[in-house]
Amino acid sequence: MAVYKIFPTQDATIYSAYPSQNTGLDEILDASTNFLTGSVQVNGELPQTSRFLIQFASSDLSYVSQSLIGNKQWTADLKIFVANATYLQTDTTILTNAVSGSWNMGTGKYMDDPEVQNGVSWVWRTYSGSNAWLTASYASGTTGSYDPNNTPGGGVWWTGSQASQVFSYRSDLDINFGVKNIVEQWNSGSWSNNGFIVRQDPSQEFVDNINQQITLKYFSVDTHTIYPPCLEFKWKDFSFITGSLTQITGSNPYVSLANNPGFFYSESIQRFRLNVRPQFPARAFQTSSIYTTNYYLPSGSSYWAIKDLDTNEYIVEFDPTYTLISTDPSGSYFDVHMNGLQPERYYQILIQSTISGNTIVFNNEYYFKVING
Repeated sequence: MAVYKIFPTQDATIYSAYPSQNTGLDEILDASTNFLTGSVQVNGELPQTSRFLIQFASSDLSYVSQSLIGNKQWTADLKIFVANATYLQTDTTILTNAVSGSWNMGTGKYMDDPEVQNGVSWVWRTYSGSNAWLTASYASGTTGSYDPNNTPGGGVWWTGSQASQVFSYRSDLDINFGVKNIVEQWNSGSWSNNGFIVRQDPSQEFVDNINQQITLKYFSVDTHTIYPPCLEFKWKDFSFITGSLTQITGSNPYVSLANNPGFFYSESIQRFRLNVRPQFPARAFQTSSIYTTNYYLPSGSSYWAIKDLDTNEYIVEFDPTYTLISTDPSGSYFDVHMNGLQPERYYQILIQSTISGNTIVFNNEYYFKVING
């Protein structure tokens, strides 16, 4: 699989209105402005904001970089899935940076009573009273920001690491940040891997205007849904060696999945092979069955994708660079790393190919399930 996903080891939201509150086990990550409790603004009349932190294991990053990607062409995208969004402006900008400074997830939830303070918060990195976020005299290459009328805090980040995304009220509100440059800095050791901080643009935070109270809530790693955040790697593993095979042509090709037992353990790496032949072969006099002759799909215009069977959402989309179908002397094939997929769910493989000028999507009940090992 030239697409591989890893999942967070920790995440938490930090709230300016609750400077010492920890939310490390909350199901929601929050990057909102001027949030309210009922109809009464919290913390007096001051505008407020929230930001969230999310971190992935350095061992996972090393495994992907060294064992899977190597020197191949690659990308990395931080994907976080929306739970609720309201009051978006025509253009709402959300940002991410690499965090400077270690932090502890803690075991709190939003509005716990009594308030849990055993992890990261607006003021503290590890727990209440220990290791405050810097609010001045930042190290070279790092910064932070907060409203001077509010409690100082809110995290510290590397300035050269920023990625951004712009939403409108008609946008797909899932987060999809390109973060290859951040991962490269972590892998090289230039920055310590302390994860990402996600926040709204400074022009949108701490805005004391009821018409600009933008709420952006996302599913955390503790969600009970199928939408935990992930860091998605893609790399180009395309290979094209045809041997004596013939490329399929014509308007009626037939494609089937050759080796799909129907279920795979999460640790599996499966090479799916494709049986390709004309659906209605020309009549010919020969001593062997024409149906035993395998063909290959056209190079550079044949791709694979994976959908969640229940939600009909693409888990891996057709990609002209990173899901190209390869070929060797036995036929066309592609590889899938199953631990990049959520276990105990059913998935569907789709094949897209441009053959003799026709773009065809093959959807012949190529189903499988990933199960826990």
